[in-house]
This record gives sequence, structure tokens and C-alpha cells, in this order.
Amino acid sequence: MREHGGNLDLAQRRFGGRAEDWIDLSTGINRVPYPVGEVSARAWSALPSRSEIEALHQAARHGYRTSAPIVAMGGAQAAIQLLPQLAAPGRARILAPTYNEYAGVLSAAGWDIQEVAELDALAGADLAIVVNPNNPDGRCHSRKDLLALLPRVGRLVVDESFADPIPQLSLAPEADRTGLLILRSFGKFYGLAGLRLGFAIGHAADIDKLAAMSGPWPVSGAAIEIGCRALRDQAWAEATSARLAHDCVRLDAMAHSRSWRLIGGTPLFRLYETADAVVAQERLARSHIWSRVFAQQPTWLRLGLPGSEAEWTRLAEALAR
Repeated sequence: MREHGGNLDLAQRRFGGRAEDWIDLSTGINRVPYPVGEVSARAWSALPSRSEIEALHQAARHGYRTSAPIVAMGGAQAAIQLLPQLAAPGRARILAPTYNEYAGVLSAAGWDIQEVAELDALAGADLAIVVNPNNPDGRCHSRKDLLALLPRVGRLVVDESFADPIPQLSLAPEADRTGLLILRSFGKFYGLAGLRLGFAIGHAADIDKLAAMSGPWPVSGAAIEIGCRALRDQAWAEATSARLAHDCVRLDAMAHSRSWRLIGGTPLFRLYETADAVVAQERLARSHIWSRVFAQQPTWLRLGLPGSEAEWTRLAEALAR
């Protein structure tokens, strides 16, 4: 498995404790999840109907402010796994550094991979990948710049897994354009990563192919029921976005007290430059707080945002030691 956050089993082996003893800040998953409420018995016992899946699609169009064709999948990762099959292998360029699954999945499928540092360098690719906002540095690109790139590539995939708190950044309203494919993660912003729900939004030709490859029941009944409820809850989304913006400032101030320099981030995670990220990670781990380090960037430390006040207090105490 490629290096990712969320590897709490590794933290437990090295530093002890049960999973429930840990505050996992190694991911960008909201630690104040959407209040799921009751899930009907039918959601667990019956196969999802076509009308129920279409109701989820309609809720996603509402939540992502789009009328474009859409397909629900088992997380954005499910779409990434199928991405190489949308066209014959060719030249893929990835705006990097970024989420490492794209290069691995495309390379394994026979694509010629090139990682580039600037948006304009993607031009000429058969397949161009942009994560917006980017993981792990939070770099953002305007809708105008991305649309200007679209006619210069064969297909443009924009991964908006961390875009929920920044809706003005999203290209979902433009997703029915030929050659444009938008990927959305439900689990990160809504704090329900275990539900395994995501969406691909794009031109009908691409969405039809992804839907056919995903099969008749691409997501569970529970994911449909909870997703429909959450994606139409505008008040929760707005309140959560406001809380996350406030908490980013709070976390940045705490990091500054340790002389860590903010490199970037999103409203769901922050990236700091430290003297030695592994040392910083180990110090936090002794308090059973897990963070993310990067083998290729030994000074980079990524932290998600704590949830409860108890978690904030534990982090503050760990940083003060």
C-alpha cells in the first residue's frame, strides 16, 4: 500500500494504546462528523433501487450546485481506480506534489506518467490531473485558469475532495463540458470516511462509462440514505465551513508557538514546516496524537483539525511539552 494518512495501526504498534485512545490528525477528515441519526432497516436489508440511487444523485447535484451528469461511487478512490479505463493509455501529466494514488494507478495501467510543477505544463497531455485544493499543500487554482487549460488537454480531471468548505472554487457547475471530469469525496467534509461515498461529475459519455464499470449497486443503502440527508442540509454545511475556518486560525496559532511555519493547507488540514517532522510526529505520538509526515519532504508535518474541546486541550498540552 502506498503511503497515506490514517495508518493508525502503525502508530499503535510503535507507541501503544487502543484506537479509541488516539486522536488521528493524520488525515483531512472532519473530526466533527455529520449527525447521521437513524438509518432505516430497509437501508441495511434491501438492495438499493434505481430510484433511490437517482435520489442520491439529485441530492449530490443540489449539494455541489450542478446540473451535470453524476454517478455515485465507493469514495473518490473508486473513481481513481477506474480512471485509466476511460481511454487507451497515453500521456498523463499530474500537477505535483499531490495525492500519490494517481501516479500509481495510471502507471500500473500502462500510462506514461509525468509529474509537473506548474499548471501550464499540463498542456498537451492526453490526461491531465489537478487536485484543487491540493493535497498536501492546499494550492488552489481558479475556475478561469482551469477552464482555459481544458481545450489544451485530452481530458482534465479535477479532484475536489477538499473543496466542500470552498464552494466558489468548484468546477462542478461546469462539469458537463466535454473532456472535464470532477471527482468529489463525501467522507472528508462530512466526517464519514467509513461510509465510502464519493461522486464523479462530468460529460454524459464519461459518466455513462464509469456507471457501467461500477455495476448496478455501486454504493450501499446506508450511504444513499445518509448521503441524501447530508447533501441537502445546507445549514449544517455552512455552519461547519464557518467552524473550520475559525479552527484553522486556532491551529495555526498553536503551531506558530512551536515555531512551525505554515506552508499551506485547506480548511480540513494544515501543512507546516518543522525542523524535523519525524521528531515532531514522535513527540505528538507519545501523547497518542497521530500526524502525517512525508518521506520526500523531511521537514513537512501535516495536521488535521481537532474536533472536541478535549481534543484541542490534549493537542495544546502535547505541543507545550
